[in-house]
Amino acid sequence: MKIIFFGSNDFAAVHLELLLGSGHELLACVTGPDRPQGRGMKISASPIKQIALKRQIPCLQPTFLKDKKIVDALKSYEADIFVVVAYGRLLTQEILDTPKMLCMNVHGSLLPQYRGAAPVNWAILNGDKETGVTIQQMALALDTGDIIAQEKMSIEDDENAAQLCGRMAQVGAQLLIKVLDKKPTGHYSLSPQDESLVTYAPKLTKEMGKIDWNRPAQSMVDQVRGLQPWPGAYTFYNGKILKIIQAQISTESIGKCGPGQVINVDKNGFHIACADKGLLIKEVQPEAGKVMPAQSFVAGYKVGTDTTFSNRK
Repeated sequence: MKIIFFGSNDFAAVHLELLLGSGHELLACVTGPDRPQGRGMKISASPIKQIALKRQIPCLQPTFLKDKKIVDALKSYEADIFVVVAYGRLLTQEILDTPKMLCMNVHGSLLPQYRGAAPVNWAILNGDKETGVTIQQMALALDTGDIIAQEKMSIEDDENAAQLCGRMAQVGAQLLIKVLDKKPTGHYSLSPQDESLVTYAPKLTKEMGKIDWNRPAQSMVDQVRGLQPWPGAYTFYNGKILKIIQAQISTESIGKCGPGQVINVDKNGFHIACADKGLLIKEVQPEAGKVMPAQSFVAGYKVGTDTTFSNRK
């Protein structure tokens, strides 16, 4: 197969690396323009461009996908398939119609569930126990294309979104190669999505990370897990943001403690009262500080049973 690969992040890079060792012919990569990243806002290339440069693969970085020069460049390669993984931009109909066979996309959910930008996060936020990877034929509307292949995955109870995404990248990459290796002489077998089962996974916002201690403890565990690495679940302590990096349901009784109040402090961390149960905080990150064990935060910031964490500054 002659392939052009579209992608942007580390999730996409896992697929690209496996594709490069698969025996298929990679004609070019397409990724976003170099952007400022990190605290120093240093201009950096995407992981896809870095791999392309290392392997001496042509790399296109369009600002506008409707640019005739980009469309003409893509057509000139005469690719069989465009593979799109976490590219982050919608392809135009002209680009979708460019490859000889089709454009296929690797999506981090069991479509038609969780169409959209953040399917891995929303599966955890909603407390799901199962998710999966879908390879679909791309259509103009987001994540509406016919299904080529799917593989289910369990979601571990203590797994956060970053960890699940890492596992999913491996599963998705292997499924992609399996699909490409079929080398169809005509068309793939396609299954239309059941529109009655559609759910959505919209972009995450920073506001979603704010913890409301009046909610059930399990929903907060899912919030902490589901919002890693960004925006992260957070509360306020002495007027400053405190990110909760790791938490689990506490075995401590909340007694007469109000929501947000510390129930107890022990070697495992500190326990906070929620609407129904306690939440054991095991790892945190103070504002402008580094991630640390909860015990270290307790010692340094003098957290005790008279401490109450707030929903606002």
